[in-house]
This record gives sequence, C-alpha cells and structure tokens, in this order.
Amino acid sequence: MLGIDGLVLLGVGIGVKLLLWPAYHSTDFEVHRNWLALTHSLPVSKWYFEDRSEWTLDYPPFFAWFEWALSHLAYRWDPRIIDVDNLGYSALSCIAFQRMSVVVSELVLFAALQRFAKVSGGSVQARVAAFLVFMSPGFLFVDHVHFQYNGFLFGVLVYSLVFALEGRDLLSGIAFAMLLCFKHIFMYIAPAYFLYLLLHYCAVYRRHGSRQLDLKASALRLLNLGFSVALVFGIAFGPFAYMGQLSQLASRLFPFKRGLCHAYWAPNFWALYSFADRLLIVGSRLAPNVFPALRAEAAIGSSTRGLVGDSSFAVLPDVSPAATFVATLAAQIPACALLVFRARTPGRFIQAVVLCAFASFLFGWHVHEKAVILILAPLGLLVVTPTRRTLRMFAVLSVSGYYSLLPLLFGAQELPIKASVLLIWSLGALGLLKSNGVSAWRCLTALEKSYVAGHVLLFLLTELVPSRWLFGQMQFLPLVLVSVYTALGILYSWLGLIRELLLVN
Repeated sequence: MLGIDGLVLLGVGIGVKLLLWPAYHSTDFEVHRNWLALTHSLPVSKWYFEDRSEWTLDYPPFFAWFEWALSHLAYRWDPRIIDVDNLGYSALSCIAFQRMSVVVSELVLFAALQRFAKVSGGSVQARVAAFLVFMSPGFLFVDHVHFQYNGFLFGVLVYSLVFALEGRDLLSGIAFAMLLCFKHIFMYIAPAYFLYLLLHYCAVYRRHGSRQLDLKASALRLLNLGFSVALVFGIAFGPFAYMGQLSQLASRLFPFKRGLCHAYWAPNFWALYSFADRLLIVGSRLAPNVFPALRAEAAIGSSTRGLVGDSSFAVLPDVSPAATFVATLAAQIPACALLVFRARTPGRFIQAVVLCAFASFLFGWHVHEKAVILILAPLGLLVVTPTRRTLRMFAVLSVSGYYSLLPLLFGAQELPIKASVLLIWSLGALGLLKSNGVSAWRCLTALEKSYVAGHVLLFLLTELVPSRWLFGQMQFLPLVLVSVYTALGILYSWLGLIRELLLVN
C-alpha cells in the first residue's frame, strides 16, 4: 500500500504537471489527436494507410490500440476530438483531455518506480532515485509540455527491469515484448534483453557452479520464452499479417528516407561529425592549401538547414543507414561483453541496458534528441548504491542530456519554466544522491565540475542574449552550440561508464 511519503510525492508530481497545462505544445499534440480520431473513426484495416493528415500512424499496433481505447473516452468528453476531418483541433476541452491522459497514464511509471524502491530495500537513496526519475526534466519537458506518452511507456520498461530484479525473468521478457509492440524505439536495447534472458533464464546448469548445461531443461525454457514472446507479437501483428499489411507497417515504422540527423541535431556522435564538417568547410575557404577541398559544394547548407531529410556533407564522407547500423552494433559490444564475460546479475543486466541505449543514441540513424531519456531512465535506477565513477557519469550525463532538451521548448513563456525545472532538479540530484556518503557534486573532478557549470554560460549565450547580437544571420548556430556541448558530455559519460563497468568494476 502507498505510504504517506508516496502520496505526498505523487501529489507534488501531479500538481507540478497540472501547472504545465497552459504551456506550449508541439505538433505531436496534433499527431496524437489525429491518431485518436483515425483509430476511432476508421476500420483497423485502414489505420496504417490513412494519410489525409501529414501525421500518419507510425507506432506499432499496441500503441494504436492504446489510442483506440483513449478515443472512446475522448468521444464522451468532446466528440469533435475524434473527428478524423477536424484537423488541427485544439480547443480547451481537447487540450484538457489530452494533457490529463498523459498525467493519468504516467501513473504506470509511478507504480513501477514505487515497486523498484521497495525491491531495492526501501532506502532513502532508493526513494530519492525513484522520485528523480518520476520528476525528471525529460518527462516534464517532453510529455507535459512538448506532448508525448513516454512516462507510460517507460513505466512498462521499469516494470520489466523490476521483474528481472525480482528474479522473474520470463515475466521481464514478456513485458519487454509488449513494450516493443507499443514503441519500436526500445528495440535498441533488445540485445541486452536477448543475451540476459538466453544466458540467465534459458541456460540451466546441472548443478550450482557447474558449466555443464542441462540440455532438456534449457530447451524447455527456451521454448517457453520463445512461445511467450511469439504470442505477444502474434497478438500485436497477427491481424495485420492476416490482412497482408506487414509491408505497409514496416514502411511506417522504419522511414529510412529521413536524414542522418534530425532537424535539431541530437547531441550524439553524428552531431560532432556534422560540426567537424562545418569547421572543415570554413577551413577549406580560409586556408585551401591546408584543409581538404570541398567534396560537394551543394551540400554546404545540408546539415544546417533545419529540415528533416537526407543529410549530405561537403568535406567528410556521407553516412548511410547501413554505416550507422554497423557503428551501433560495434558500440554495443561492451554491453554484450558485460553479460557474456561477467556474472549475469540483474544489476549487471540493467547496466547492459544502459550501455545498449548509449550505443543506439550515439550512433543510430535519425536519432531524436528525446531519445536520451532511453539512457537516463534506466541509469537512474543504478544510483541507489553507486560507485563514485558511476555517480559522476550519471551527474554529467543528466545535466548535459536534460539540457539538450531545452531547445524543444523555444517559446518565451517557457523560458522560466525550463530554466527553473532543470536547475531545481539538477541541484537536487547533485546534492541528494550519494556514494558512500559523498554527494554527487563532491564526487565530480574539477574538470567535470567546470563542464557542468559551463551549462550556465551556454544558457546565457543561447537563451538570454538576443541571437542577432552574437550570431547574426546564422540562426542555426545556437542549436549547434547546444548539440555539440552536450554531445561532449554524453560521449564522455559513455566512455566513463564503459571504463567503470568493464575495466575497473
């Protein structure tokens, strides 16, 4: 049963999120309103073909059914919400319904985190870590201002990880399979699940400490896991396979015609790669005898034009989806090594999930800046009893990762909201989280403290000083500065965690 402290924290969380209702909402608000309308108004056979709105359905079937369920509530609330021809509808009643649907569905995350805190011993640090995840700037900015349902989806992920902590591996795998059928971005962490379940659940040894497999017991567990996962996917995709629509689903779920980088560069390796190309363009013009010549003159404005589409580079080689796929797989080797060559404990499994999420974010194709939450949410579960380096990497990643989301909230009225939320959360995390009694801030090295404090200067330059004073006609430069600066922190924390988890710990 929820204690008084849990009720207080829940009340505070809901209260803060209700205060964000009047804030700006992105085009994702209309995306989800349109999905409510098309799932309610059209037969299932037309869900993934409907295109009268540019915001077509591009999530897996379970999420479509989630929208379908919400649409029946929306119909009773305001029938105009689910009118498929009522494009761009954003009356106050519509805003209230959709905002409240996010708040209520996020209770799944709260319940999962409460269970995590209990499984972790119910210590003060465990409760603090759980509350920091629930109140993270990522969910506040992306779900309750920008508008998405990440809290609900990450609630399912946390439940899956908690099941693993409880030793219920099969249930963990089933929950993850269901999650993939809600949102396919989570397949980036599938290698960690595959290896852990294969080696920890399916592999049964004849006796404790033995290396000799019990083939019959292992085969039965493998069949049990395979059947369970296949059943979940069959329920999700079976009706569309029966209607011969799997190729249409694939085209919606995997739109590789989009470019390498999103309109705003996600702070990953490719942001640094794009920035290096910009520097080489300048160098080739100022010192053509020193720097390489332009390879493609027409590509000079490609990666800074602020549009979603194919990206090309003027000096550096272009990057294909296949190249990012290979780079992502290579970057996931440390996560796989962690599960293959180290003791396969539930805690180490969560570490592998974090490293897989890092790899996909840093090297994936057309990564959205919002995907940084896929790293931060599970990493937030590892700071209950962290080593100093783990806590240091969490601190650097949290500040840089959540700061990278600020450009999503570009309106003047959101300026004090995003500044205060990020500042209060960061101060709380740096002060309350501890390793052997030492706060996260005190654990940081002098260089790391300077980097974290540097975000204040970055905020002044890109948010407070009028851009025309510093950047003139280069309107994309403030976003470049945010992407590059935060990408350095994210890359640094990834390398630091690899060193800690594989080489030191």
